[in-house]
Amino acid sequence: MLKVCVIGMGHIGHIHAKVYQSLPEVRLIGVCDRLEDRAREAERAFGVPAYRNAQKMLAELKPDLVSVSTGGFEYSSDHYEPTIQALEAGAHVLCEKPICNDLAKAEEMVRTARERGLCLAVDLNHRFTPAARQAKQWQLDGRIGELLFINMNLWIGKFGAFETEFYHLKALNPHSVDIVRYFGGDIAEVQCFAMKASGRNIYSTQSTNLRFANGAVGHIISSYDIKRGHPMERCEVAGTNGRLLFEDMWREATLFPADDLVKQVFTNPVFGGFTGFFDTFADRITSYVNQLLAGAKPDEIDGSGQAGLEASRVIHAAIESIKRGGQPVRVAEITR
Repeated sequence: MLKVCVIGMGHIGHIHAKVYQSLPEVRLIGVCDRLEDRAREAERAFGVPAYRNAQKMLAELKPDLVSVSTGGFEYSSDHYEPTIQALEAGAHVLCEKPICNDLAKAEEMVRTARERGLCLAVDLNHRFTPAARQAKQWQLDGRIGELLFINMNLWIGKFGAFETEFYHLKALNPHSVDIVRYFGGDIAEVQCFAMKASGRNIYSTQSTNLRFANGAVGHIISSYDIKRGHPMERCEVAGTNGRLLFEDMWREATLFPADDLVKQVFTNPVFGGFTGFFDTFADRITSYVNQLLAGAKPDEIDGSGQAGLEASRVIHAAIESIKRGGQPVRVAEITR
């Protein structure tokens, strides 16, 4: 039985707590938020003690696992402190994405978990679906062959005020970068072009060319300018033996064999399949819980803190490319 606490009780924190309460081998024992109204609302909703001080909660309740679903500047600055506090208290951590847009702090989060022998994961939930796993299995079975290119599109209409002109790249693209790294491995070099759509003060649509360490090439397009209601996500993976498409996270995955006119399709079932975006959180959290219960080592965690850090490093390299007028940037240059 894993004892779990959640820090940060906004909308995403409530999702985490609901998932934990649905799992038979998990017991939600506490929630925390700096804002008193959020803390009390969560206490009523989940029937567990609410705290406004994370360190006090960790000391009194001694959880085995902590979800960090705080926000902060550029949607990630408040991840660092509670993650370090939880790790120092001896708990495994599931941190919301981005792990932290301050790369020095993100590196410290990963290093602290490693030094203490604890597991650190990031909620890179867009690929924690049956469709994504089927697509990956096709690749593992050799149905793609030698990797040639990966193209990734992700768009979510998002409007309003943002803290910095690079907010869109940092907040949305941990998902797109993680998905292309899931199929393609480490990214060696990027070249990014971006635009500020009419009325925008942020780079709201961007296009990044990729060169993978294994020699394959690729491309990521992301945007905050396309309104919700459209299909939002597509990843295309091509190789010498075939090509696959992975669409809208869980909706469909299609394999196009190079030597066969008959394609294979995985379609999310009407009964027993995913019914909405909430299910991606449930799958991701359940997968992490199952790994912890099975005794997985820190370097075996799927969607680890290291994976979250590497995704952020690629994004920062893309931002550096924008600053250099679209010049290519080696990801290895980006340390902090």
